[in-house]
This record gives sequence, C-alpha cells and structure tokens, in this order.
Amino acid sequence: MLDLNTATVEQLDTLPGVGPVTAAAIVAWRQANGRFTSVDQLADVDGIGPARLEKLRSLVRV
Repeated sequence: MLDLNTATVEQLDTLPGVGPVTAAAIVAWRQANGRFTSVDQLADVDGIGPARLEKLRSLVRV
C-alpha cells in the first residue's frame, strides 16, 4: 500500500492504471496543494476519474 503523501513518481507509476503522466500529476497536485488528507482527493488530480479512483482506493492511503 502506497502513501499518497510520500510516494515518488516511480512508485505511483507501478499502480494499475497509473502511468508516468498520471503519477507525475499526483505528485504535482501534492506539491501545489499540500498533503492529501483523504484518498478521495485523488479525484481532483487530472487523469483520475471515478472508475480509476475506485481501482486505486484499496492500494493507497494517506
């Protein structure tokens, strides 16, 4: 299980449905907005819609 607040682009890229572009977008969101306080905030990241969020929910934490 990856922590959204500490995971690197390389680590996030290993998640199913997350490629290097989306992984970089997750890290960019974190840098711009501060720490994730909820997994639901992934929905605010470009490239992550409801279906992808549901696939990732059990694989990440904050």
